[in-house]
Amino acid sequence: MMQLYIANKNYSSWSLRPWLLATQLGIPFEEILVPFDEGGSWDKFRVFSPTGQVPCLVDGDITVWDSLAITEYLFEANSAVWPADKAARSWARCAAAEMHAGFFVLRNQCSMNCGVTVSLHQIDNALKRDLTRLEELWRQGLERFGGPFLAGDQFTAVDAFFAPVVFRLFGYQLTLGEGAMAYADHMRELPAMQAWLRDAIREPWREADHEDELRAVGSIIEDRRL
Repeated sequence: MMQLYIANKNYSSWSLRPWLLATQLGIPFEEILVPFDEGGSWDKFRVFSPTGQVPCLVDGDITVWDSLAITEYLFEANSAVWPADKAARSWARCAAAEMHAGFFVLRNQCSMNCGVTVSLHQIDNALKRDLTRLEELWRQGLERFGGPFLAGDQFTAVDAFFAPVVFRLFGYQLTLGEGAMAYADHMRELPAMQAWLRDAIREPWREADHEDELRAVGSIIEDRRL
């Protein structure tokens, strides 16, 4: 069975993407969670990942160490990973790649921390631009392909790539337009998203760098972590 190496579910947005994709589509894998270390985890992660980063998929003698590459690897054996329609599939790949390579301000100012609700000190123009583009992209997919998912009526990889943004929207009390927020609500209620969230809240680990990132941009108004 394939092994998917991930880090803390509370913090690791990159780990969430392939985990959610495989879980939601019923693709069997063994989850191996390796928590972040204080001061960096490169040496520990290098045992299984050539980049010293997560996620990393190991399938026998094949190692796939990037979330987008993992997605394409899964697609080779399961066509449901991407939409069947050519136009929807092309759009979904572009949108996922944009998330993979962009939205830096949203990522940096609103790092993923599933178990807390945060009041931001400010929402500056750079963050507003990322949120404007996010809403534009989601609206385009929902309107063009009919929803309730971004590329049609079925969950696919593009939804997995934006799943960490869903947790960020609610965690940092960010709002988009009605259609985009309805999509975020729909995503949050997926059984796999709920399972990830439950595990994240129960984790015993606190990693100082991630916690410091959060406190630099806002104040915690609710902490649901055990």
